[in-house]
Amino acid sequence: MALYESEHTKFMREWMEKHPEEKAEQQKGRALWWDKAPRSLNTMKETEAARVPNKAYYYDAN
Repeated sequence: MALYESEHTKFMREWMEKHPEEKAEQQKGRALWWDKAPRSLNTMKETEAARVPNKAYYYDAN
């Protein structure tokens, strides 16, 4: 463990110890925003078919 621990880290560690039910809520939030579900083969094919190729010079307006 590091020598320094911020006040916020201490607060969050203590708060999570006092409120263990929040662990499930934290995991639901993570699953919603960060965890990616595996995609089906059809979905991957549709995504690839809908892809628009980039222009040779990205900043060209024409």
